[in-house]
Amino acid sequence: MDPLGARSQFVDVQTLPTWQQQIDEPDQQFIQNHSDSLDSQQAFPSPFPFMPEINGKIILHVGDVALLNSTAIVNPSNESLSDKNSVSDMIHHLAGPELREELFKLKGCRTGEAKLTKGFNLAARYIIHTVGPKFKSKYRTAAESSLYSCYRNIMQLAAEQSMASVGCCVVSTLKRGYPLEDATHIALRTVRRFLENHGNSIEAVVFAVSETEEVVYRKLLPVYYPRSEEEERVFLPLIPADIGNSEGEPVVPERQIRITEKPGTLEEDSDGGDVSLEVDLGQVGTHAFARMEGDVDKQRKLILQGQMSEAAAQKQHQRNYNRWLCRARAEDLSDIAALKALYQTGVDLCGRTVMVLVGRNIPVNLIDIEKALLYFIHVMDHITAKEYVMVYFHTLTAERNHLDSVFLKNIYDIVDAKYKKNLKAVYFVHPSFRSKVSTWFFTTFSISGIKEKVRYLDNLQQLFTCIRPEQIDIPPFVLEYDARVNGPYSRPQSSSL
Repeated sequence: MDPLGARSQFVDVQTLPTWQQQIDEPDQQFIQNHSDSLDSQQAFPSPFPFMPEINGKIILHVGDVALLNSTAIVNPSNESLSDKNSVSDMIHHLAGPELREELFKLKGCRTGEAKLTKGFNLAARYIIHTVGPKFKSKYRTAAESSLYSCYRNIMQLAAEQSMASVGCCVVSTLKRGYPLEDATHIALRTVRRFLENHGNSIEAVVFAVSETEEVVYRKLLPVYYPRSEEEERVFLPLIPADIGNSEGEPVVPERQIRITEKPGTLEEDSDGGDVSLEVDLGQVGTHAFARMEGDVDKQRKLILQGQMSEAAAQKQHQRNYNRWLCRARAEDLSDIAALKALYQTGVDLCGRTVMVLVGRNIPVNLIDIEKALLYFIHVMDHITAKEYVMVYFHTLTAERNHLDSVFLKNIYDIVDAKYKKNLKAVYFVHPSFRSKVSTWFFTTFSISGIKEKVRYLDNLQQLFTCIRPEQIDIPPFVLEYDARVNGPYSRPQSSSL
């Protein structure tokens, strides 16, 4: 990971042009030339009509998927999740050793499946691991179905987790032998259908490709994502015969079966022809088995349709936090870091991480408050994954150092649930009478669950009963103030919380 506060090497998805915005003069000239030559009588409704709202969610980016600060990125791997390819190697390099430990716990992934892990040191919060099929011409149908499942499950996870954006590389790696153009058809078609049917919560899908792959993607994107009605007409003849079903899944006619109410009881009609299946097919799904309430697919569909209000609210909050986190990881925060107002030190007597906040180092009137919030999220996100405590030095703070209660409430409302759950204590050192009253009022009426965790400490001697002196980095002015007001401290004989 980049040093804290340094300009990030990661790519901000929000700065990338969408597919709708990428039409240029050569594209327009090509469309004009071919549009004039089309026979108007051959026009018929396109299965992939011009939809600017869908195009606005598609981004074609030539670059490494591991550098995207999207909510999630895709890692193409093998069944043991240990594949060595250029995309996966970069993801592992940037994510750090914790990723490999997490993958070991997953115990593999079957072809066509998708599994989720944290992003660790990546800009992306999550990694979606999937296994593309090995391609053999005689098993083409199976390979197409498996590749469809990869992209479908990737998008399914993104929607279920309320992810705002997904960075998607080419799943069918060269080692697996899948023809690039055939694979691109399936990828673009599957994503298009998913966005049409279930993609309301997804704001961006980034196809991160190499220069070689870009040629094929630019060729086929107008087929599935035409950027104008003229482009739709021009590329209509290039749409393949097999466009899948309503979800983009490959359809194999010879494998379709007819289902009747009572198999084995069909009788020929009076004309001796095939019996009409309209009545029989109408009965399909009325059996108790077909009405199983515990059906996983049914539950997933409810999530996609937004019918689980409490879960949807939680996902929306998580999605909002993810946006802030992506911004925090992409923005230059060196000016806020230079204040040295928030930093990690040692551990307390219970082994919990100690975070220090120095009130006097916060020039509220001079800093960008929004950047301060981004910096707080940047520093605290990985800390709050485990239990931690905060030490706030109120020592010698003035009016210009006092954070507004609205700002503090905003932080509390934005941050992830783990911040509140894993915060075990807030040590308020050198409080004034006014600060005690303000804190009591704020923790009583503005936020919940924090009041019981706040402990007021008038001197460092009291702090050292919770955190050993060698485990906390205390600013010199705080040591000088405490020595002047409370006298030199002596090492406590026993420590307890």
